[in-house]
Amino acid sequence: MLRVLRACWRVPRMLLHALLGLWVVALRFPRLAEEQQQARVQAWALGLLRCAGVTLELHGRPPRTGPVLLVANHLSWLDIPVMHAARYCRFISKSDVQDWPIVGTLATAAGTLYIQRESRRDALRMVASMHEALLRGEVLAVFPEGTTGDGRELLPFHANLLQAALAADVPVQPVGLRFVDGQSGATSFAPSFVGDESLLGSIWRTLSAPGITAVVHFGTPERAQGRDRRAWGQALHAAVDELRRR
Repeated sequence: MLRVLRACWRVPRMLLHALLGLWVVALRFPRLAEEQQQARVQAWALGLLRCAGVTLELHGRPPRTGPVLLVANHLSWLDIPVMHAARYCRFISKSDVQDWPIVGTLATAAGTLYIQRESRRDALRMVASMHEALLRGEVLAVFPEGTTGDGRELLPFHANLLQAALAADVPVQPVGLRFVDGQSGATSFAPSFVGDESLLGSIWRTLSAPGITAVVHFGTPERAQGRDRRAWGQALHAAVDELRRR
């Protein structure tokens, strides 16, 4: 019963927070400078975590400035707001997110770049777009697994998008994500969203949990140093795997 009451308290707070975000995007964003928009996105993400009963724990050093490409493991629908709360960045996301109610509008306002993952031609277009963004000094972020994992084993990395960092000759920074149960201190799988799990089920488990800590470990930025994207991807996979286990 307590879990149901907890979720019922958090659901309207999250909905209200999302609607506030839409209002800011529609009426305030056009008048804000780029840095102010980024600060708003980060503040909104922190607020969303509070509404969901999630606290943020940071380790390592987030990048102060770009250009840099962040690569992280992918566990949940919470990963993007957690990363935004830790450090504003532009995500590369699957194209269908753009059409999701509320979420698509907020993601687009946050600077998300969309890719049709099944299209090789669109992957080439995305690499070119990322390359241009990195040359402008931006901070980008990708989930090289390409989908959410169960948090127990790290899925293989798809290295195609690393080509943008190679072409721009910029560093890539590995990031490890983990969710921890606020009571036991053990790894929490409540926010997981994998396989046949439904998004609503994942959200409900998260909101009914007694408290979750999102642990974000920023590793050391590294350059390709002569490696091709596949070899670099393997090295980054090992780095992210080590960070997420801490």
